[in-house]
Amino acid sequence: MKKILYLVLAIVFLSSCGGGDKTSVESVIAGNDLATIRTKRSEISEQQKILENQIRSLDSVIATLDVNEKLPLVTTIKVKAEKFDHYLELQGDVMTKQNVLIYPEISGTLNRVYVKEGQKVSKGQLLASIDDGGLSSQLAQMKTQSELAKTTFERQKRLWEQNIGSEIQYLQAKTTYEAQESAVKQMQSQVSKSNIRAPFSGIIDDVIKDQGTVVAPGPGSEVFRIVNLSNMYIEVEVPESHLPNVTAGKNVNVYFPVLGDSVSTKVRQTGNFINPSNRSFTAEIPVPSKDGRVKPNLTARVMINDYTNESAILIPQSIVSENAEGEQYVYVVEGDSVSTDAIAKKTIITTGKTQGDFVEVLSGINNGDGIIDEGARSVKEGQKVKIKKSI
Repeated sequence: MKKILYLVLAIVFLSSCGGGDKTSVESVIAGNDLATIRTKRSEISEQQKILENQIRSLDSVIATLDVNEKLPLVTTIKVKAEKFDHYLELQGDVMTKQNVLIYPEISGTLNRVYVKEGQKVSKGQLLASIDDGGLSSQLAQMKTQSELAKTTFERQKRLWEQNIGSEIQYLQAKTTYEAQESAVKQMQSQVSKSNIRAPFSGIIDDVIKDQGTVVAPGPGSEVFRIVNLSNMYIEVEVPESHLPNVTAGKNVNVYFPVLGDSVSTKVRQTGNFINPSNRSFTAEIPVPSKDGRVKPNLTARVMINDYTNESAILIPQSIVSENAEGEQYVYVVEGDSVSTDAIAKKTIITTGKTQGDFVEVLSGINNGDGIIDEGARSVKEGQKVKIKKSI
């Protein structure tokens, strides 16, 4: 019965729009008169609306009279408000501010190396010693001379306090003693450079020069690489559009693809400068060492929480459609229990942020509404449906 009615309507439509009307449309197009063409288009659009209304009326009557009508099966989702955290995904590399190469300060043979690769060291710990080329002997001799100058000065001072001797003798003894003291301190500084010590606590990552090697200050003569894994961080470039949302204290999830592991942390600080070349600012995110598995230069995927809605309505992106006007819509049903017939109602919605397969709905859907999931692409406005499953 339904097919017969559609066939009758099609014949009526073709008879009204075909034949002379087709020639009329062609003649209007051939006339190249824009106003006439627009008028003709409006007329045909009105006719189309009238026919669509008639078809809907007939469908309604058919649905009432046809007891054997097969309703389309759909599944529905009952939406509920929940907390929604949106994350800005970026990529960066792990860095540390304490990752340095240690160079010798004097030339000479590397006499002893006291540490090995992978060893933990403390700040100031002796790592290696270099042959000082006789500086220690010179220092011992200068200390002896300094002691003599000190004794001479102290005796001359006592005599001067007793008004014995001349002032010039006292001043000469004082100057000689002070000069010897200064020379000793300078030599001690030179001798101390023959000992290589740890500038900070960390791990000896690499012993570059072997014992017995001749070393000298300057590029190419590094002896050790020392790394501190307790203060590592990731620095990422954040687009300036996220400046209001990415601030210090924001929650961050950091995932390390190579390790297959992730950590939770917070933004430590953000930059105060917008890079004009890429319109971005920096964000610094501290990361723990994870028992030493996280290394400098390790690639990481950073997800910064830039938006939170405590009572958001989320629906699958796959069920959202768009009409000719660019409006997004979904189909809402009046009933949402199993084996219950319902009417599909088209509802225009406004969407917000997306995360994964879900999108936030800002308006158009209320908490508790049932929306069509499976079958959403095949139903029509006002169509009766049978709900197969409600989630």
